Amino acid sequence: MKWLFLLSLLALGWTYFGYPLAMLALALYRPRRVRGAPWEPRVDIVIVAHNAADTLPARLANLAALDYPADQLRFHVASDGSEDRTAAILHEWDDPRLRAHVFALRRGKSACLADMVALLDADVVVFADVRQRIEPAALRALVRMLAEPGVGAVGAELAFERSTSSYGDGADFYWRYETFIRSQEAISGSVVGVSGALYAARRTLLPAIPPGLILDDVWIPLQIAATGARIAFCSEARAWDRPPGDAATEAARKRRTLAGNFQLIAREPTLLLPWTHPLGWRLWGHKWLRLLAPWCMLTLLVSNLALVGHSPTWTALALAQLAFYGAALAALARASLLRLMPVRVIATFVRMNGYAMLGLYDFLTGRAAATWSVTRHSNP
Repeated sequence: MKWLFLLSLLALGWTYFGYPLAMLALALYRPRRVRGAPWEPRVDIVIVAHNAADTLPARLANLAALDYPADQLRFHVASDGSEDRTAAILHEWDDPRLRAHVFALRRGKSACLADMVALLDADVVVFADVRQRIEPAALRALVRMLAEPGVGAVGAELAFERSTSSYGDGADFYWRYETFIRSQEAISGSVVGVSGALYAARRTLLPAIPPGLILDDVWIPLQIAATGARIAFCSEARAWDRPPGDAATEAARKRRTLAGNFQLIAREPTLLLPWTHPLGWRLWGHKWLRLLAPWCMLTLLVSNLALVGHSPTWTALALAQLAFYGAALAALARASLLRLMPVRVIATFVRMNGYAMLGLYDFLTGRAAATWSVTRHSNP
């Protein structure tokens, strides 16, 4: 039991503290910064939308306002089996740069992306979502980094609008932690994934995209990295989103994302062997150990409870663990407690690991599909 406790503690410590610190150390002592250079290649932006009539006009206006030469930019927007006015808006929109792709049958994002990308001929392909707002200078910032030889893809920073929701604050805290790790990975080499809200890639390096993918924004960069190209991160390119206003919205989004990680492993089991991919060790530090973390937490608690009574130290550690989970459960029962920073951090940590368990359940039972439901934000 002591060995189980120690190994679980070490695994959790490395996952949430050791790996980020290792990336920070590499970034400080072995930096490989991407400098970039001015560049204005032809760019195709691709977006897949489903029942997005309420957000699509704002997204199209946002794309039209990007600071980039109009004759070098096109927007490819697909309607994936939409049942509202999404297709009609695409046909009615007055912008010669817009290319509408209307698919009557809903097949999922990756299937639509595969069809669109096969038709593109621009130097750079930018992937974006229909919900977020892109800053005007973001496209130039992404392309500037792609100008450096050896860089195959560049991820943008996903930022959250200010929220008055406690759940939104928790998601924002988690994302700032995630953004820190990605920035250190990028400085020292490559990131292992990008945000689907906004990222760019060299078209010639894009793989054939299979249908049914849940996490195309992880699978595509990994395939590009397998060619030896770097996956960079650009904090100067931002896409803005609204944080989830309630637990249900956050849970649905995270469970689907985590189920997507299990799908990646099932599709390519060799990704579990760190020496088979250029980013194999980083995948373990950033992705795979997080999938194991909730089971390590369970083992840590059970082994500690079994050791209660052996010494006052074990008893004190068990009480500390019970207080930790008690704070998370109390916040679940009484949302007002989330206003307290320590409670909010604890609750977010426990929820995220709970979603990893539920994500595995969703994947194994087939509940996590390549198609998605439109995220409706409640008023903050």
